Amino acid sequence: MGDRRAVVLGVSLAVFVVASLFVALRFVSRIFVVRRVGLHDYLMLIAWVIDLGFSLSLFYATTKGLGLHDRDISPADRPGLNRSYYAFTVLYNPALMAVKTSILVFYLTLTSGEKVFRRANYATLFIVNAAGLALTFLNVFQCNPVRAAYEYPSPTGARCTDIVTLYLSSSPVNISTDLAILFLPMPILTQMRLPKKQKYILVITFSFGFFVAVVDVIRIVYLQNAAISRSLAIKSLHLQTSSGDDLSWYASLSFMWSVVEVNVSVICACVPSLKPLVSRILPKLIRDSNDSYTPENYLPRQQLDPVAPVVIPALGSAVASGAGPLADHSANKSVPGSGGSRASEPTARTSEASLDLQEFLNAPPPPVAAALADTEAVTTNTTTTNDPAYPNITFFDFVNMRKPQSMLKLNNRESIVPNALGTILFFLWGFAYGLLDVLNVQFQAIERLDAWQSLGLHAAYFGGYLVGPVLVGRYVLKKWGFKSTFITGLCIYAIGTLVFWPSAVLTSFSAFTVSNFLVGFGLAVLETAANPFIALCGPLENSEIRLNISQGVQAIGSVLSPLLAQQVLFKDVRDVTSLVGVQWTYLGIALFDVLLALAFYYLPVPEASDEDLEELANRRQADNRATVAGFPVVWVTLALGIFSQFVYVGGQEVLSTSFERFLGENTIISSTSHFDFLTIGRSVFAAGRFLAALSQYFLKPRWILLASYIGMIVFSGLATCTTGSTATAMGICVFLFESGVFSMIFAISLRGTGKHTKTAAVLLTVAIGGGAFFPFAEYAASFSWHGTQHSYLLLVALYAAGAVFPVYLNLVPAARKQVDPIPNEYLRSRRRRRSRVVSPSTSGGENNNNNNNNNNIPVPSSPTPINNTVHREKEIPVHAGVLASPRTLVPDPLQDIRLCDD
Repeated sequence: MGDRRAVVLGVSLAVFVVASLFVALRFVSRIFVVRRVGLHDYLMLIAWVIDLGFSLSLFYATTKGLGLHDRDISPADRPGLNRSYYAFTVLYNPALMAVKTSILVFYLTLTSGEKVFRRANYATLFIVNAAGLALTFLNVFQCNPVRAAYEYPSPTGARCTDIVTLYLSSSPVNISTDLAILFLPMPILTQMRLPKKQKYILVITFSFGFFVAVVDVIRIVYLQNAAISRSLAIKSLHLQTSSGDDLSWYASLSFMWSVVEVNVSVICACVPSLKPLVSRILPKLIRDSNDSYTPENYLPRQQLDPVAPVVIPALGSAVASGAGPLADHSANKSVPGSGGSRASEPTARTSEASLDLQEFLNAPPPPVAAALADTEAVTTNTTTTNDPAYPNITFFDFVNMRKPQSMLKLNNRESIVPNALGTILFFLWGFAYGLLDVLNVQFQAIERLDAWQSLGLHAAYFGGYLVGPVLVGRYVLKKWGFKSTFITGLCIYAIGTLVFWPSAVLTSFSAFTVSNFLVGFGLAVLETAANPFIALCGPLENSEIRLNISQGVQAIGSVLSPLLAQQVLFKDVRDVTSLVGVQWTYLGIALFDVLLALAFYYLPVPEASDEDLEELANRRQADNRATVAGFPVVWVTLALGIFSQFVYVGGQEVLSTSFERFLGENTIISSTSHFDFLTIGRSVFAAGRFLAALSQYFLKPRWILLASYIGMIVFSGLATCTTGSTATAMGICVFLFESGVFSMIFAISLRGTGKHTKTAAVLLTVAIGGGAFFPFAEYAASFSWHGTQHSYLLLVALYAAGAVFPVYLNLVPAARKQVDPIPNEYLRSRRRRRSRVVSPSTSGGENNNNNNNNNNIPVPSSPTPINNTVHREKEIPVHAGVLASPRTLVPDPLQDIRLCDD
């Protein structure tokens, strides 16, 4: 078939008419039912006006040949076709920007009590408008000179960016903002209690945004097909020729889906504002089938006055009802996340910010029903009511948002589930690192980058670790805790993976560098919380074990992802066109990140307050307050740990980035490729972390850390003076001894830092940025020292410098005592039980026995003083690991004291 005009025009016209109808009904609802027009309504009107011009440009283009092959287009129609193309591309981003701005402004009117929600809204609003303006200017100035974009024939020497390429480049911004708009209101909505039918309506209404994301993906599929088809025809993805590229044929369906996307966005944005109109015209559609709006069924007689406050005895709340469906019922709106309602005195009128939410959720026409709806809105702590005055009313809660446990009070068994959740994050960034490593190699081959540029991409990734924990990680971790830091890191990581999209489409080195940096930035924020979370979640004597196990899972991800990338994802990537096809992998990763962030919001993730951390550290007060060379031993340990982490990660990345070059210089007669040997090394690295975790059941972590450094120094030294298979084996042994170092440094360095633990975790995460610098030094040394093998002397130097830390831990007595694990080192949960007061004078006598018999209350054989006891340590030396018999802490006396009610 050689004519797509009918399909393009028919579908585009149909969705525009439906969108216009929804806009008209929105204003009918706002003007004649609600009798108030807000800022978001005016923004929607602006969006519709822009959409009108956007859609008309496509309609006009179909009359000039859009949907036909170039050979079938009359030369007389080409000037008009070019002008319609230009108008279409210029108006696309402003139309979406206006629609999304209207939606986000509407979100801001939902509540004024959620600071985090509003800040996230403002951030999304800024991104939408900043990106929208940038992309609009990019489309306006797509040609040099500008008139070349709409004139026919184009001026001699003009250069234009391809239209399809521009659309593909803007796709990540559209998808990310679509997902943000879809998920932003979920934390607010999931804490509301509503009747069953209204709950379904609420979910369906706000889920309409999902269709926009689906349409956007469909549009991208057609854009990609158009780009690939045209690139095969004209052998270039970037520059548009004046003729022969068949743009009108290949891009016609893409343009049609662009119109569908904009108009579906308009429709979805109008849906929430139609509820007052629907409830006025079809009240039974909104109301549950078993509801009855008769006063006798729902309200006591003394409360039937439509202007009096409605008081529900069973709930103890008062709400103000108005005299009609347009009255303001928002005086006592519940604040999501507060765990309760603001049930207070009625007010006559509140701001529009409160009114819009009530209009959306509670707009049945009868006055009494409206009052009842307000009653439902304030009952945030009640699931059902048995009061006979309110039959058949059920309040539903989407999610039970409980106060998080303290991770410092969990024993080994209780910590298994939260540690398993945290380990998912470790696998995620291991998987991401492996993918990026292979992708950088592919990008280097396609763009013919030199080794320095390739190392620049690697440095950009680790550069994110230098700034992410300081700029974002510490603030979020200190202010909102581990869960919020997980969510923030996942979202930034998702944005980084989406930025790969335009970098691949444009084959831009700078854009690809930004993508690497953002991925590293997001994972650095994630790691700011993930490592201390595993180290602290459970008894501290097992911190190194837990962290090595989680890091072992991370290493498995680093092994699997390169195999998947090499054998499946990038197997046929040989040019720019095939590189663009990999975008779906990164879109999948981004979607997984967002869904995982949403899941973490609802999961009961334990937290650790600074007060609890300080209390736990004070139990070893004498050990932590000891000094080394006049400085507190805790801070000396932390400083040396940060330095050791910095040089260790630098050495690890030197080995990782140079190992294939090292293998190339030590030729082995084998069918095994260099990539396979690197995979073997990474597999040994992963296995070594589990081996390190097992060994810590029998040996102290500082011993294992010292042995690991000695092994790294010895085998990296041997790698410099051997050849062939022996040198390869030495390199793989370095991977083995590297494996458990990171986890042990991290967990040991955190010990005793008390209320500064989170800041210490930030500094240790920043130290990972050492991986950005030393690979450059090694590559330069490989030239100066005539080969990669001799450049491994840098490895020997780095590991020798890092070994200062374990030497200090093993030789300085104060350091040994401070970092050695102690069994059952965690805050016990204190359970308050009701009991009778036992007189101390009778605690050991006959009366005490009688009390035991009568009340079945166990009484200690000897009285325990109730005072501010300072926990002291038994002077029993530590001889081995966790399974040995080391010194322990005096049990918390509060655990055995029966707390009595006054």
